[in-house]
Amino acid sequence: MDQDRDHGGRNCCSCCFSFIFTAGLTSLFLWLSLRPDKPKCSIEYFYLPALNKSLDSHSRLNTTLNFMVRLSNPNKDQGIYYDDVHLSFSTNSSSLVNYTVPRFYQGHKKKAKKWGQTVSLNNQTVLRAVLPNGSAFFRMDLKTRVRFKIVFWKTKRYGVEVGADVEVNADGAC
Repeated sequence: MDQDRDHGGRNCCSCCFSFIFTAGLTSLFLWLSLRPDKPKCSIEYFYLPALNKSLDSHSRLNTTLNFMVRLSNPNKDQGIYYDDVHLSFSTNSSSLVNYTVPRFYQGHKKKAKKWGQTVSLNNQTVLRAVLPNGSAFFRMDLKTRVRFKIVFWKTKRYGVEVGADVEVNADGAC
């Protein structure tokens, strides 16, 4: 009779261990397959007519900044909800302008191109950024919060902050 109880105890422990082991492997698999990657951000276009040496002097008074930011979703199965995307442009010495891209959704494995045009910038500030060789350096910072759409639910919000230095050539473009 003691042997039956001992055998039943081992069977129960074996069953519990198998269940815990299987649940652990399943959890690990789900976590690895559903874990989202952060979006990739890049500057694809940056043009400032005031720095274009090939334009006539009247056209070079145009200090409007034209740009395009590309956001890529590298996730295979997760979409991304972006809050407002805040872009900040500056030179070494001062801030130039802020720009906001309204919130949007981006599907899995999709790329979003967000074009923007700022109001006219201070001409003196722009010209102070020009180096003797005709090029200029600007800084662009991007800040937003994202939520990932995984199957039927959305995750909490995660902050995304990136920045890049942009070298503009004598044609006013990068």
